[in-house]
Amino acid sequence: MLKQRIITVLWLLPLVIGAIFFLPAEYFAWVLIPVFMIGAKEWGSFIDPDCKVTQWTFTATVTVILLALNIFVPVDSMWLKGQLHPIFVSIIAIGSFWWVVSTILVVTYPKSASAWKDSPMLKSMFGQLTLIPCFIALITLKSMSSNVDPYFGGTLVFLVMLIVWAADTGAYFAGRAFGKRKLMPNVSPNKTLEGLAGGLLATMVVAFGVMYYSPEQELGLVIVVTLITALASAFGDLSESMFKRAANIKDSGKILPGHGGVLDRMDSLTAALPIFALIYLAFWI
Repeated sequence: MLKQRIITVLWLLPLVIGAIFFLPAEYFAWVLIPVFMIGAKEWGSFIDPDCKVTQWTFTATVTVILLALNIFVPVDSMWLKGQLHPIFVSIIAIGSFWWVVSTILVVTYPKSASAWKDSPMLKSMFGQLTLIPCFIALITLKSMSSNVDPYFGGTLVFLVMLIVWAADTGAYFAGRAFGKRKLMPNVSPNKTLEGLAGGLLATMVVAFGVMYYSPEQELGLVIVVTLITALASAFGDLSESMFKRAANIKDSGKILPGHGGVLDRMDSLTAALPIFALIYLAFWI
C-alpha cells in the first residue's frame, strides 16, 4: 500500500504543480472539468451507492453547471477593474457558508444524519455546494496572475495546498505520538484533538515561510488566515468522512492507487479553497 501511495504521488504531483504554475488560467479552467466530473461521480455514490442512474445524473448536472460557468463567465471576463464577477463572488460566499453548516452537521453527527441521510435531494445539494465553490475558488485564485508576476495566481493555489499538506502531516505525526482524546469519534475514529493541534502548529511553518518571502505582509493576518484555512481543511476531511460513513463506503473511488478516489485526495481542499478565497477577496485584494 505504501509503495502504491508513493508511486501515485511521484507521477501525480508534477502534473498538479505543472498545471498550477504553467498552464494559462483559461486552459486551467477547462482542464479542471474532467477532474471534477470524476469527483462528482464519486459523490454520486454517497447519494445512492447502488443506483448508477442517480450517480450519473448527479455527475451530468454538476458537469453542465461547470461548463456553463466556463462558457458564460470565461476567465478573461472574470475580473473588471480589479473586482471579481458577482456570480463568482456569490458562489464563493455561498460555498463558505455551506462549510459553516457542514461543520455543524459533522459536530452533531449521527443525530444530524436523520435530516439528510435518506434524502437524495439534500445529498445532491450538499455535493454541489462542496464541488462547485471549490472549482470557482481554484479558478479565482489561479486567475490572479499579473504581468508583473505571472506565477502569482499559481502561488496562491499552491499556498493553500501547502497549508493543507502541513496540517495533514502535522496531524498524522502528532496524532500517532500524542493522540489520546478523540476529535469526532462518530465520524472518524482515528482523528484526535492532539492531532488537530499538531496539524495547526505545523501550518505555522507555512505562515512564517510566507513572511520570509513576503515580509510586507501583516504577521497576525497571515497567521489567522493560515489557521482558519487549516481548520476548514480539517472539517472538509471530516465532512467527506461523514458522508462516506453514512453511505457505508470506505473510499470514494479507486482511480488513484493507494489513495482511493479524487475526493479522498481533495476533500480538505474543497473546504480550504473557498474559505481562503473569500478571506483573500475580503482582506487582501
